[in-house]
Amino acid sequence: MTGFVTIAYAVTDIPDDLNSFARQQDNVYYWADGSTMARTGWVSRQEMPLDKVPPKVQGAVLAAENASFYSDPGVSPSGFLRAVKAALTGGETQGGSTITQQYVKNAYLNQDRTLSRKFTEVLLAVKLDNRNSKKQILQDYLNTSWFGRGTYGIQRASQAYYGKDVSQLNPSEGAFLASLLKGAGLYDPTLSKENHERAVERWSWILDRMVETGHLSQAERATYTTFPEPSDASLVGMPGAQTGYLVEMAKAYTIKAGHIKESDFDLGGYQIYTTFDQSRMAALTAAVQEAQKDFDAEKRPDTDKYAKIGAASVAPDGRLLAVYGGPDYLKQGFNQANATTIPVGSALTPIVYAAALEDGVERTRGKARTPVSPSSVYNGNDQVTVQTPEGPYWDRAGKVVKGRNDGGRNWGQVTLRQAVADSVNTPMLQLGLDVGLDRVESFAERAGLLRSSLGPRIPTFALGENSTPSAIRMAGAYQTFAAGGMHTDPYSVRSVTRAGAAVPLVAPKAARAVSARTAGAVTDALRDTVTAGSAKTVGKAHPGAAGKTGTTAANTAGWFVASTEQESTAVVVYRMALTDLVPLPLTGLGGDAPGTPGYARAVGVWGNYIKAVK
Repeated sequence: MTGFVTIAYAVTDIPDDLNSFARQQDNVYYWADGSTMARTGWVSRQEMPLDKVPPKVQGAVLAAENASFYSDPGVSPSGFLRAVKAALTGGETQGGSTITQQYVKNAYLNQDRTLSRKFTEVLLAVKLDNRNSKKQILQDYLNTSWFGRGTYGIQRASQAYYGKDVSQLNPSEGAFLASLLKGAGLYDPTLSKENHERAVERWSWILDRMVETGHLSQAERATYTTFPEPSDASLVGMPGAQTGYLVEMAKAYTIKAGHIKESDFDLGGYQIYTTFDQSRMAALTAAVQEAQKDFDAEKRPDTDKYAKIGAASVAPDGRLLAVYGGPDYLKQGFNQANATTIPVGSALTPIVYAAALEDGVERTRGKARTPVSPSSVYNGNDQVTVQTPEGPYWDRAGKVVKGRNDGGRNWGQVTLRQAVADSVNTPMLQLGLDVGLDRVESFAERAGLLRSSLGPRIPTFALGENSTPSAIRMAGAYQTFAAGGMHTDPYSVRSVTRAGAAVPLVAPKAARAVSARTAGAVTDALRDTVTAGSAKTVGKAHPGAAGKTGTTAANTAGWFVASTEQESTAVVVYRMALTDLVPLPLTGLGGDAPGTPGYARAVGVWGNYIKAVK
């Protein structure tokens, strides 16, 4: 018999591959306040180094499961003999396993209760005990054990039952979690009255046992008289609704900024602390849903079909605070706030204005540029011919290009400040050519708009007719003015950790886009838009807000982008079938009367949102 065991031990190798669940972990995403937002992955497990588990929590596990762990050879001879006897007499295979044996069973073997499996378990446990340190075995055991509520590992168990990292557990909470190792279905106190009674009894026993094993003093034990009730049995699941859009953006940012292979990221184990503000997300979602109540009504199927709203809010330092991406990520993965398919329209004109204030204009080819100011006067009438230094601008069809104002209105001579505040298109169209569309494009990029979203340099470029930046990027661009001319690209993740260690991220840095003086002048004009201009209907929503409405010539999109001291928010309303991504007119949207500007609903969304968060 001894020879057989010796041979069996020699030929039994520790498998190279762990069971699939023992390798797989989930990724956990957190709101800006540190509360759990979502988790992704097939297995709810997060690895944690042993030194992050408080010693007395480790002691609770040892007291409950294997007090002799640090001195035994990895197996329990008496327990094994009981299992053999039960098998030979036809009884049920018994337990009595050490922590090492339990880990071997969980990580390498199946759960069959047979003598052959038990014999293999013992051989592997002895080999593992000889090869690995006790601390490594205990760490692996704590990271792979089942704790109920869909969780593997003590880190996820701590989050599921107490809503905090394992490093924050006290001995009393640790004693409860240790009780779950005997059978979570029997000891989760939230499942039944009987479970609660069993859990309290075993919790108390483990604390007494910790005194016996030297992991807890009698005096400290005396302080733990009240059972540490865990939270209700709930666990954040796979992200849907708005959370799915946030998770997708945070994942993409983490992979890029952390230089992580997507295949490695999908193995799990990451804790992603996002910038998203839970209360702002709720407010923005409610504001959009309120505006959408009369979309797609049966009596208006032609005008409201494919109606969509995208919205994003960015903090002064670039943190993404809130994003409305669509109705439900699990039903529509297309993110309406991150889309680069919708013309930005005249919401782009503040960038043209900034470029003019910063660089001046060129009215005579080859001559020095002429400075302009907010009080510089331009022709604000409808159908004004666009001029170059050499004369009228002719398009490729051989027609003279003329500017058009919303509603065909003639404004007469207006200052540039008024043109921005009142959304007068013809002065801005001319100003774009006077500044130079190449310079406007450069300023747009410095304000955070992606080159790929900017259209060809033809006159209507100044009115945003051929550029399609996302709502996220537009919010970031306007935040540049609110931040005194400094721009930080929007970002969605503050920090990332894995196995208790920080993952280095290449975070965006603030850079000077325009001078503080120019930024102040643009903001001044944008304040007039909200107090007396095209967005005056929400002027009282947040005194001091600075914003700009945006329309397109074909009325395919309505924008409103506005900044407060806390954030810059962009809202876009549009119609588009996701099958072909072609923008459609907003005429009659939601039963609006003919002539209702496309931006009206965008302004309303912003007003309701900002009143809820200020």
